[in-house]
Amino acid sequence: MNEKNILLCVSGGIAVYKAADLTSKLVQSGFSVKVIMSSSAVKFVAPLTFQALSRNEVHTDTFTENDPSVIAHIDLADWADLVLVVPATANMIGKLANGIADDMISTTLLATTAPVWIAPAMNVHMYNHPAVQKNIQTLLEFGVRMIEPGSGYLACGYTGKGRLEEPAVILEKVKAFFSPGNSVLKNRTVLITAGPTKERLDPVRYFTNRSSGKMGYALAEQAALMGANVILISGTDILPDPKNVTCIHVESAEDMYQEVMKHADAADIIIKSAAVADYRPKQVLDSKMKKSADQIIVELEKTTDILFELGKRKKHQFIIGFAAETNHVDEYAKEKLKRKNADMIVANNVTLKGAGFEGDTNIVTIYHKDGTAKELPLMSKTDTAKEILREAALKLGERKT
Repeated sequence: MNEKNILLCVSGGIAVYKAADLTSKLVQSGFSVKVIMSSSAVKFVAPLTFQALSRNEVHTDTFTENDPSVIAHIDLADWADLVLVVPATANMIGKLANGIADDMISTTLLATTAPVWIAPAMNVHMYNHPAVQKNIQTLLEFGVRMIEPGSGYLACGYTGKGRLEEPAVILEKVKAFFSPGNSVLKNRTVLITAGPTKERLDPVRYFTNRSSGKMGYALAEQAALMGANVILISGTDILPDPKNVTCIHVESAEDMYQEVMKHADAADIIIKSAAVADYRPKQVLDSKMKKSADQIIVELEKTTDILFELGKRKKHQFIIGFAAETNHVDEYAKEKLKRKNADMIVANNVTLKGAGFEGDTNIVTIYHKDGTAKELPLMSKTDTAKEILREAALKLGERKT
C-alpha cells in the first residue's frame, strides 16, 4: 500500500471521530493520507488531531494558499489515487450530486479525476428522505461508490440505518481496491442482468420462472470488489441490492431490454445472466380473468432476444451469455455462442444436484469464442462469479494486446 495516496474529506457530523480513527489505520497500513475538513467538521474534532495522525497539513479553507507554487484544491485533486468522503453528510452528498462547489471539499471533489467513495452517516429519517436517496442514486450513476451505512443505535437516539461504517471495514475495502489481485476490472464498466422477468396476464397473474437472481447478484458484488463500475439490471426484488453497485429494478422482458440498451454503449463487459422470458401473453387483460371453463387457451408472442440484439449491435463490448440446459449442454452452448455473436457462454445442466435454480452453488462450463472451454467443479456462486470475471478480464487483456 506504500505510495498510494488517500485524500480523506471529512464533513461535519458526530461520526467525525471515526474519521480520525480511519486516518490512523490508513497511515499504519502504509498509505499516504491528506485531510480536508469542512467548517462543520472542525466543530467536532480539531484539525490538529488529523494533522498529528496523518503527519500532513490539514486543509479547511479554499482561500488559504500556503504554497504559492500550486493551487491547493487542484493540487490535492491531482495528488489523490482515491478520495474518501468520511463521513458524508446529507449536505455534502447533495453538493456533489448537483455540482455545487462552495467550500474546500466540494471544490476539490469536482476537480479530481480519482475514484470517489462516499460513506454516509446521518439520522435514519434524513438518510431515507427522497432527496437524499435521489442524490445518492445520482452519484452512483456518476460512478461514485457508496460505503453503505450500518443499522443500529444512532447518536440522535433513533435506531435504524445511518451509522457510519466501521473504520476497520472501510480500511479493508481500501486495501482490497489497491490489491493487484482484486483490481483486475478497475476502470471497467460492467453491465449485468439478473433474476427472472414477469410477464403479466392480468392484474393479478403473470408468467415467470424459477431464477432467484443469486448468480447475477454474486457477479455484481464480485465485479465491484474487483474495481469495476457495476450496473445491475434486476428482475427480482427479493435479494438485497449489492453494495457499491447501481441497481435498476425491472419487471418484464421488455423493461429489461430497454434498460440494457440504454446502458450498453457505456459498458466494457455485458453479462446476461438473467432468465428472461422467451414468450409473453399476446393480450394483457385489464381486469382479473374469471374462472369459467375447465380449460383456457392463452396465446403467446415472442419477446425481444436481448442477447441476440446485443450481439448484433456489438461494438467494443465483451458479451457473456448464460445457457441453462437440461441436456446436450455442450452442443447447445457452442451453438448459442455462435448464433448470438457472444464472446463467452457460461453453461450448466440445471438437472445436476448443486447446479440448478435457487441454490447457493453452481457447476458450470465456460465456453470461449476461440473454441476453448473451462470446466468448473461444484462451487459457491460467489466463487463461480470470481472465476467467470477472471476469465473475462483475461480475454479482455488478450484482446487489448
